[in-house]
Amino acid sequence: MKIFVVKNAGFCFGVKRAINLAFEKAKKTGKRVYTFGPLIHNPQVVEELRREGVHPVQNLKKIKSGTLIIRSHGVHPRILLEAKKKGLKIIDATCPFVRRAQRNARVLHKEGYQVVVVGEAHHPEVQGIIGYADDQAKVINSNTRELDFLRGKRIGVIAQTTLNLDTFKQVTGKLLEKAREIKIFNTTCNATAIAQKATLEMTKDVDLMIVVGGKNSANTSRLAKLCREKGKTTYHIETASELKSKWFKGIRSVGVTGGTSTPNWIINQVVEKIRDLT
Repeated sequence: MKIFVVKNAGFCFGVKRAINLAFEKAKKTGKRVYTFGPLIHNPQVVEELRREGVHPVQNLKKIKSGTLIIRSHGVHPRILLEAKKKGLKIIDATCPFVRRAQRNARVLHKEGYQVVVVGEAHHPEVQGIIGYADDQAKVINSNTRELDFLRGKRIGVIAQTTLNLDTFKQVTGKLLEKAREIKIFNTTCNATAIAQKATLEMTKDVDLMIVVGGKNSANTSRLAKLCREKGKTTYHIETASELKSKWFKGIRSVGVTGGTSTPNWIINQVVEKIRDLT
């Protein structure tokens, strides 16, 4: 059986930068280092960071002193303000693409546009972006049937960075029919778009797709969804231990891809385990 790995699978620039900052800080200080929420949406990497002394917290009330790393998804500006008031040392590892979306949200709001974020309302990145529009932004997903509340308004549109570009085009097309005036910023991430395109290309040449990454990772889950929409049998796993030999019976070729928060060492383990099973 042939095994193919998507060339662009694994850590994107923003995630790699955040991880390196966290490990570097953990080595340099004997004090506790914290992240607000998991640094990235990959449980195995978060656990590895915890062993090195980098601990995720959901509430700053639990921290009295030390260093706070802002995760790649960014945070609501009130979190930054609270951290500064507590005297915490702040290391901002927000992905540059996310920071651009935050800046655009702030500018659009100040210019009087109704800010619309196309994405997942409960995703931490989106929650942070909303904060840069003074919590006045509206969030919509790929369901474009309920947009009448935006009819006749001046709308400023941005995207969750991991959003599929085709979905963003579809939604903005519908918004054009509703808005009196519209300003659109394409804040989708190049790395995510490249990985999605490469993954979809691979589905044409293999019998089965294995998508590797955190079950809580939006971009990884989206890769699995895209593969299934192409009619390809697809399994979303976090680690090699989840692989089952029965998946590969009668399979001549398998494609392996991973989300932007999936480290290469986990992808490599999956490939080796597939070889062992087959």
